[in-house]
This record gives sequence, C-alpha cells and structure tokens, in this order.
Amino acid sequence: PGRAKRRVLLSRLFQPLTLPADGGADGGCRSQRLMLQAGLIHPSGPGCYCLLPPAVRALEKLVRAVDEEMQAVGGQKVNLPSLSSAALWRASGRWEQMGPELFRLEDRHGAGFCLGPTHEEAATELVAAQGSLSHRQLPLRLYQVTRKFRDEPKPRFGLLRSREFYMKDMYTFDASEGAARRTYGLLCDAYGSLFSRLGLRFVKVRAATGSIGGTVSHEFQLPADIGEDRLVLCPAGHFAANVETLNDEQDSCPACGEKLTQTRGIEVGHTFYLGTKYSSVFKAVFYSPENKPRLAEMGCYGLGITRILAASIEVLSTEDSIRWPRLIAPYQLCFIPPKRGSKEEGEEGAALLEQLFDHLAEARPHLAGDSVLDDRTQLTVGKRLKDANKLGYPYVVVAGKRVCEDPPVFEVWDQNANEVLFLTKEGVIELMSKVQVS
Repeated sequence: PGRAKRRVLLSRLFQPLTLPADGGADGGCRSQRLMLQAGLIHPSGPGCYCLLPPAVRALEKLVRAVDEEMQAVGGQKVNLPSLSSAALWRASGRWEQMGPELFRLEDRHGAGFCLGPTHEEAATELVAAQGSLSHRQLPLRLYQVTRKFRDEPKPRFGLLRSREFYMKDMYTFDASEGAARRTYGLLCDAYGSLFSRLGLRFVKVRAATGSIGGTVSHEFQLPADIGEDRLVLCPAGHFAANVETLNDEQDSCPACGEKLTQTRGIEVGHTFYLGTKYSSVFKAVFYSPENKPRLAEMGCYGLGITRILAASIEVLSTEDSIRWPRLIAPYQLCFIPPKRGSKEEGEEGAALLEQLFDHLAEARPHLAGDSVLDDRTQLTVGKRLKDANKLGYPYVVVAGKRVCEDPPVFEVWDQNANEVLFLTKEGVIELMSKVQVS
C-alpha cells in the first residue's frame, strides 16, 4: 500500500536479445535456439545454463502452480541437502549402481558425498530418524523443488537435457500397499491437472523403473519430434508405453488388439510405486493401531521443472516465435507506445497509454508487476511489435493510429489466439480481468 506503481521498462531488463530478423536456423532444437535468442538462458558450461530474469519469473510461476497441486493432495514442502552422504547411497546399493552419472566428491576429512540427482535415500532416512511415527500421521507426503545434478554423457538441447536442473520430487509414506497405490493414483491425477492447467497435451505411458526401483512406474510425456523417448500408443487410448518396456514382438494393443502407433516424446514427469525398497533399508517404520512396528509403503514422484519450461516452448512455439503457457509467461502484457516524433506521440498517444497502464494497475493490481513497457521509442511500432511477437507476451497493447480517436482505441494483440482486437480503455481492462497469473 502506498507504493508507486513501478513500470517495468524493457530497456532496463537484463534480457540480452539476439532476435534475428527472419527466424535464424542455428544448431540445437527449437526451444534451445529461441531461449538463447530471447535472452532467457545463457550457457555457462557443458549442460549448465544461467537462467536470466524473465526465465526465473517463468520458473517461479511454474513452481507456484506445482505447489498448489502438491499441497492440494496433502504435500508438505521440505528442503533436503544437495550434498548426499556416500554412506546412504552405499546402504541402498545405488552408489555402485548409478555409475558415472553421479557427481562424486570428498570433503577435507576424506568422507564421500555426491551431488544429489534424486533424494530417495535422504528422504527415507529423514523419516526413519523420527523413530516413533504413528499410523495416525500417515499418509505422509513430503516434497521439494531443488537443483539436481547428473553427469550426463552428452548434455544437449539446452534445458531439455542438462547436467544441473530444477526438479520437484515428492516422497510418500503410507500404512499399506492399498493406501500407497491410492496415493499413486492421486499423484498421477495431480500431474494431469498441472499439465491441463498449462494447456500442454500429454500422454501417460507405462515406463521402466530403472535405477529408482519399485514395481510400478509411469512417465508423463509431451509428444514432440525432438523427444528422446520412443512411445507406442493405442489409437483408442487403451494402452500407452515407452518402447523400452516392451518386447520386440508387441505391436498391437493388449486391451483391444488395435495396431499400436509410434511417436516420440519429451519426458516431463515420472512416478514410481516403490513398496518397501528403501524403507526396509533405512528402517522407516510406523506403529500400527496394535502398536506394532510396520515398514512404510513408499512412492516417489518427479517433475522436471526446468525441462517443463523448455518443453512447453518446444511444443507450443513456432520456428521463430516463443509461445508460453499463459499461466507461466514471464510477463502477461507488453505495452508499446508510439514512435518518438510520430503523429501519435504528438497527440498524446504515449500519455494515453500510460494512463491506461495506471488505470489497469488500479483495477487489476495483480497485473501491475506482470506488465512491461517497450520504451525503445527510437524504433518503429512495427519493429517492436515483431519483437514482442517473438518474445511471446500473451497480450500486446499498442498505441497505434486509432489512439488519436475520441475515445482513444488501442490495438490489443492476443498472441496465443493469433487475433487483434481494437478496444477502448474500458475494453482493455475488461479483457485483462480474465487473465490468470500464477
């Protein structure tokens, strides 16, 4: 309260643009190329990237949406150390099993550690250390959003396959196998809800358990030509699997007999029913109603946060223009004032656009900090509009030729719907009342 409405000026944003005049076709995949050109990421080493301010805004919005979904199913947020003791990993058998994928190091005392690629051991040891967990405290659903590290042999495609990345990982503890399987279904539904909110078409496929272990596993995949996973799907929707789970002979749906179709996908989520694989090692027990110690039934659930950012750009964008899920676009609105010295500027077009911003900030306060003003008025409106299109702001408001009318009329570009509206100040405010910001 009482704070001045600060306009975010494009010229002041730390977002070094290298937008080409006509697309550009340098190496990598679409999302990597667009994110580099738009000043969202900057390479700092093989498989490692700096996230620049607009990308961090998108990341934080995505994390808020993930928090909402996880807390809706009873998730409690924790933060586990990135440094994991080698002793924990040796106890589970994964110190040797993970091989060169683990970043390993020793402290000054010679004790071994790894930079955590995942946290099953740490989360289970945390719960086991409590000792007196009661059945009344279950189900227990602990999750975090943290940096993870994997020594990828061939990091590529920007944030789609990197060595350092953000992940949401949840570890669940239930009193019985039936309860753990209900939790599994609940978390799969939460993942589906998240991707639906983001407007991303996904498929849930049967998957291998790999080094995580357990007996049931599914991947959430965004279909994309650039995807590294090969998927088979039943045309009627009865069956979907990663081909690594099938034998070579299987080419028809086990449910209806239809011939399976093949596609490629980007894995953005993975769920595992673990049973007692880790709770038996670390003695993660709870006390039953009869006061008997019982091993907790576990599951783990991962979402690739930075991968979702890149994958959403990969599947929604054109070759030369970013398209964001509206919910996580770094800025919802871009305002483009008239060119310096133009007729529209001479007739108070810039002042009218600023008044619109002020009225919008008053009527829709949640949008005040979600708007950017392209103050590069030495450039034509057309050039700035082209840049705005490439950067993927969901809405662009232009003080064009009709801003001189009475009442003033603004051009509003709805980028995701690919349409242009001509609206008065009141019309713009009404339209923006429907915009959701995470």
